[in-house]
Amino acid sequence: MDAIPQQMPGATAPATDDATSDILPREFKRNLAHISRQALVFFAGTLFTMAAGYLVKIYVARVLGAELLGLYALGMTLVSLTQLLGTLGLHSTAARYVAVYNATAKFDELRSFLTRSIGIVALLNLIFSFGLVFGGRFVARVLYHAPGLQKFIPLFALLAFLGAINVFYAQVLGGFKDVAKRTVITNFVGSPLVAALTVILLALRTGMWGYLAAQIITAMVLVILLVAAARKLTPRAARFARQAMPPMDPEIKAFAAASFGMGVLDFVVCQADKIMLGLYLKPSLVGIYVLASTLSAFIPIVLQSVNQIFAPVIADLHAQSRLDVLQKLFQTLTKWVVVLTLPLASVMIVFAGPLMRIFGPEFEIGWTVLMVGAVGQIVNCATGSVGYLLLMSGNQRRLIRVQFAMAGISIALNVLLIPAYGIVGAAMAAACVNVAGNVWNLWEVRRALHISPYNRSYSALILPTAGMLTGIFLFRHFLNSFAHAWLGLGLALIGSYVLFGALTVWFGLDSEDRLMARGAWVQFRSGMQKLGVSVS
Repeated sequence: MDAIPQQMPGATAPATDDATSDILPREFKRNLAHISRQALVFFAGTLFTMAAGYLVKIYVARVLGAELLGLYALGMTLVSLTQLLGTLGLHSTAARYVAVYNATAKFDELRSFLTRSIGIVALLNLIFSFGLVFGGRFVARVLYHAPGLQKFIPLFALLAFLGAINVFYAQVLGGFKDVAKRTVITNFVGSPLVAALTVILLALRTGMWGYLAAQIITAMVLVILLVAAARKLTPRAARFARQAMPPMDPEIKAFAAASFGMGVLDFVVCQADKIMLGLYLKPSLVGIYVLASTLSAFIPIVLQSVNQIFAPVIADLHAQSRLDVLQKLFQTLTKWVVVLTLPLASVMIVFAGPLMRIFGPEFEIGWTVLMVGAVGQIVNCATGSVGYLLLMSGNQRRLIRVQFAMAGISIALNVLLIPAYGIVGAAMAAACVNVAGNVWNLWEVRRALHISPYNRSYSALILPTAGMLTGIFLFRHFLNSFAHAWLGLGLALIGSYVLFGALTVWFGLDSEDRLMARGAWVQFRSGMQKLGVSVS
């Protein structure tokens, strides 16, 4: 891993006491600076995408309605299945082995892996996309009882093919540890483009055809940009050439097979609720459920930002047997994920009803789904990067065991709860699987790596959390006084972060936390200065 500078050009080095310098290993500070810098860029991109996507979702929900949104959600289950079968776990494998081969200068092996992998992914996804065109109509008509979905199947097939290529090359960029460039492409280019195209095409009354066309055009643009970025990052000796390549390492094949197995199990866990809803309920209820669960899926954006760059760092540190550094990173990053997630999750839970009502009166019944999903995501964030710790440290069998059990539990709970409780039952099943799976993964991390994300510093978050929740509940009584509900919700979210942040800075930060905060602030200030904005 390249050395990461401890301060940005033109910035004044923050003062640190000698005790902190002695306690924190240089390797820890170097990795923490790298992770915080890259994760901040990814977080900014994700936040930008979330804000833009939220506004577009309101527009789409009001224009298409719950029925068409439900058909779209059912179609995306077919897209996800096609991509799963077409990638064979090679996209997850790229995140690890691109990093390993590049770090060890094994460029022939890297060239072999990239060339063979993209060939396999492109060919398989082409085959399975054609299969979706011919078989998807049967699924739509017979299994989902949604004949209106049949005419859109060819567009979903094209979206599946392009999406698989994008997913693979996005992981390649992650393997090269350039999450910032990937974020610029997917978030700052892709998100505005798909939002603009969606609004324009829906305004032209193209309906679902326009909504899917906007995503297909954006996917085409992203393919071009991601491929170009990956080629630029690839060392010249590792680029495609018409010469003999070494065979693919059996370890890669085993890892890809394990990743594929985990992908199958993850598909069952993540898509079982939508598939079961499609079998039992009408598409409009599926649309309401998917919208509410999509909102709750925004909650772990900080965790996702950290995971994107922490994953290859885990592989590096584990290969070097630096579990002491990995332990410190795990604790510090997990605590920051919790700190930056609690206000968002709390506002979503307390204001679930008004939040769903913004999308239209027919969506308000999904408020319970949003609340239940938010609780499950809080546990997900509180356990940190446990799944990536198992996967990137070579303990994927433990992860597979957990996911296999959760897949079975997910199916059982959905079959049991959906007929009785409808979309709320699906939300309960998903939340139970989320909580149980993450807690089990945490236990496996402690057994395999002997590390834990928790220490005594977490107790300092009790008072800030209590103060924030009190403020949110008090604000809840004044929401009806706002002419526009979205304005009141925005103020509640900002106020919760300000209050929680102030109390946390006062009571809840230790030396590692302050080190990360200073690094993030330096990066933020540098970015603002590049935009011509002076930040003191």
